[in-house]
Amino acid sequence: MATTVAQNGQGSGDAYALPRLLVKYRSEVISGLTEQFGYKNTMQVPRLEKITINMGVGEASKDIKELDAAAKELAIIAGQKPRLTRAKVSVSTFKIREGMPVGCFVTLRNARMWEFMDRLVHVALPRVRDFRGISGRSFDGRGNYSMGLKEHMIFVELDYNQVVKTRGMNITFVTSAKTDAEAKDLLKRLGMPFRN
Repeated sequence: MATTVAQNGQGSGDAYALPRLLVKYRSEVISGLTEQFGYKNTMQVPRLEKITINMGVGEASKDIKELDAAAKELAIIAGQKPRLTRAKVSVSTFKIREGMPVGCFVTLRNARMWEFMDRLVHVALPRVRDFRGISGRSFDGRGNYSMGLKEHMIFVELDYNQVVKTRGMNITFVTSAKTDAEAKDLLKRLGMPFRN
C-alpha cells in the first residue's frame, strides 16, 4: 500500500511510509502531465496543495451540542481537529448573531491530505447510492475544484451507532494548476471519478 523511505529532510530521521497516492503522483502523474502539456521543468507540473473540508451546522444557534457532534465526526473523518466557523454578520431571520459558531472546517496538507484523498476516491465515493461519477464543472477558473457531499456517512471511519444526524459537507481541492483543464487532468490521473 505505502512505500517506506528513510529520512527525507523531515522529522526525526525515523523511517516513515509515504502515502500511496503521493507515490503514484511522483511515479506516474508527473510524467503523464509533462507529456500531455509539454512542461519544460518538473516544477511547472501542477500539484495538489491542500484540501479543505467544511461542514455547516445551522442548528448550532439553537443547540451547541450539534456543533460539538459535527466537529467530533469531522475530526474522525479528517484525522485532524477542526476549527470553528463563526458568523460574520447577524441574520435575524435565522436567529444568528455576529460571532456565533455556525460550522467547522479543517485544512489538510502533506501526508494527511494524500491519505484523505485516497480514502475519498477509493472507499467513500463508491459507497454513494447510484454513484455515476462527480460533476466536472465545479472548477473556479483558477485550477481549484469544489464538490459537495449530502451525507457524511459514506466514510467508513464513522461508527453508525454514534451518529445521530447525517450532515453534508463541502470539499475543496486547491491545486497549483494555472487552468481548469490542467487541474481536471491532474485530479483525473489521481483517481477522481469524473462523469463522462
